[in-house]
Amino acid sequence: MNQLKCIIVDDEQVDRLMVVSFAKRFPRLSIVGIFASSQEALTTLEKEKIDIVFLDIDMPGINGIEFRKKALEVPVCVFISGHSEYAAESFDLEALDFIVKPLRFERFERTMQRIEHYFEIQEKAQLFELSFGDNSIYIKEGNEKHKLNMFDILYLEALKDYTLLVTAQKKHCIWSNLGSLLKQESFQFFVRIHKSYAVQKQFVTKSSATELVLINDTVIPIGRNFKENVKMLL
Repeated sequence: MNQLKCIIVDDEQVDRLMVVSFAKRFPRLSIVGIFASSQEALTTLEKEKIDIVFLDIDMPGINGIEFRKKALEVPVCVFISGHSEYAAESFDLEALDFIVKPLRFERFERTMQRIEHYFEIQEKAQLFELSFGDNSIYIKEGNEKHKLNMFDILYLEALKDYTLLVTAQKKHCIWSNLGSLLKQESFQFFVRIHKSYAVQKQFVTKSSATELVLINDTVIPIGRNFKENVKMLL
């Protein structure tokens, strides 16, 4: 398995050292830099390709949100902050996870599982091919070809240049970004409710101002820029 290069950015020394100690428990993580300010970290990004950034938000100068806007080329961003009110905005910036301080190892471990899953999907996605049929798609993985009924797909989840097609039984990954996929005629029944999510109306059971609940109890966030789209589902 390839090493995953990460940086840690937090102006609080105790929090910074806590993330370092947890990260060192995972052999696949290679800590390239530990920074007390965003400006220092940005300098490193200009010199080296980084896979993951563990990032505080409330910092002097360039805060974590502004840092992420300048560093969208980093595939995985994990915000670690005491300000939970930033959670919704962080996911609009393609954050993989948002951890509320105080940080606990069990929570960090769950984040690492998500990170491993993300890179596993990224590595496998190039093996997939996609073709279309009547109300179905065909996904080729290696030498095997799977038929997937469009009306079995509960929701779509964007992972940068990839998209997960999630059914009740399995998650299928294809090498296409969500925006391009939704332009396909076969995906006309999906409604985009977030930068990273699109759903089908028949699977929505509950809604609130900030999230939808699907028939399998999956909770999907509603993006601020997609609230008008949600009206199509109600």
